[in-house]
Amino acid sequence: MRLQSRGDVLLSSEIDTIKRMNWCISVPIFKNPVILKQLGIVIGIPFGFLVLVIGLTSGKSVYTLYGLALIAALFFFAWLLIMVIYRGKYEVEFVLDGKGVICRTQAKQAKKNRIVNGLTVMLGLLTGSFAVSGAGMLAQSRQETSLRWNRVTKVKYKPKSRTILLRSGWLEQIALFCTQDNYSVAEQLVAAKTKHLKSD
Repeated sequence: MRLQSRGDVLLSSEIDTIKRMNWCISVPIFKNPVILKQLGIVIGIPFGFLVLVIGLTSGKSVYTLYGLALIAALFFFAWLLIMVIYRGKYEVEFVLDGKGVICRTQAKQAKKNRIVNGLTVMLGLLTGSFAVSGAGMLAQSRQETSLRWNRVTKVKYKPKSRTILLRSGWLEQIALFCTQDNYSVAEQLVAAKTKHLKSD
């Protein structure tokens, strides 16, 4: 059985017959609690630490205000870039089958990402910043990720936000953003494929 979008509660025998489930979804970046939490960890903590260091080491110097203003400007332009280029949304596609999960950026947004990431790499090379170039290449390599069922070590279900978090170790994680129609079936399918794990 191939499933694309159903909101039914299925019997275990029906779940076992599902060979493939796939769907596309547009997720609001600045409204989804899972994405906001990840942004807070990846961006908020480092920049928060940087602000703290600047505040402690610069005292009441006017350069402290310049530094903080520069950080605020970077956040603003990053937000503006996301809103203008991506309309504030993460366009993603998911595939669940017998082997595992595939998460990939939808074709239209993936094309935009290739341009942005390519420009980032070029900018890094031109300015001699290998960190910037590396960030661009890393972002491009994450356009499609996958995780096999036998590598999943933890599952967390978030029915309120219709999200399922799959984790493999500390560094590898996929968030399944589901629709209102298919969350129930996706949850049942993931539970069937990860019976050996404890879920939250």
